[in-house]
Amino acid sequence: MELKKGWNHVFALFIVVFWGITFISTKVCLLAGLSPEDVFFYRFLLAYIGIWFFGKQRLFSNNLKDEIYFVFLGITGGSVYFLTENYAVQYTLPSNVSLLVCVAPLFTALLSIWFLKNEKISRPLVQGIFIAFLGVALVVFNGQFILKLNPLGDILSIAAAFCWAIYSILLTKVNNRYSNVFITRKVFFYGLLTILPIFCFKPLTVNLDILLQPIVIGNILFLGIIASLLCYFFWNLAVKGLGAVLTNNYIYLIPVITLIASSIIIHEKITVFAIIGTVLILAGVIRAGK
Repeated sequence: MELKKGWNHVFALFIVVFWGITFISTKVCLLAGLSPEDVFFYRFLLAYIGIWFFGKQRLFSNNLKDEIYFVFLGITGGSVYFLTENYAVQYTLPSNVSLLVCVAPLFTALLSIWFLKNEKISRPLVQGIFIAFLGVALVVFNGQFILKLNPLGDILSIAAAFCWAIYSILLTKVNNRYSNVFITRKVFFYGLLTILPIFCFKPLTVNLDILLQPIVIGNILFLGIIASLLCYFFWNLAVKGLGAVLTNNYIYLIPVITLIASSIIIHEKITVFAIIGTVLILAGVIRAGK
């Protein structure tokens, strides 16, 4: 499945809208009694089941080297990424996590210099990245410039950003040789497989009193079907069409969406700083796309 370049931008935009809401959706599940591992497992399990309804099924890749690529895609874009991000919230402020995870486009740009010959790091792209990053800082802090450092939480946040950058780079190694359905399914499979060892030390929550709560069911369905199955599918397509660096620049929009969703759902106040930050993020994304 191929998309025109304009549609790749559209889908990347809609994806970050949904991903911006996932922070709130995940928080609801955690407050209901699920652990970060539980949320990830049920989210990816639902997505993995769902993707089997699409297209001709194929179990293995062309060779062992590609299969190893898929293992690391499942780790960097699945299990380790979500674990580091979710646990970071427990050790530091969510604002720190949101800001630090958004350095993923910077990591992607740096890694692409060494590993991707076809990626061009132009001056507008670099300018756009840093303009958007400045906007992210204003949106995340939302006018409250109090940075409360916690080394473990901040390290986990940066680790999550680095994981996503590696995922984006690795994705370019396989996305021209396999269908997007196959790639997405392999990511879900190895994401699930590599999370299983942690349940040997911290058992999976199977408490039906928690799992059957309507609010938990609704949010897990959203996380699994929309935020994982559909968003990963179209994100992989966008990376194929736009490249890893430009596509990842849309990640800067996630804090904006989270801020808007928070104001609507939990009535969080939006300040002038947040509005200025939003304008800077949009300007940065547009500049990077030149």
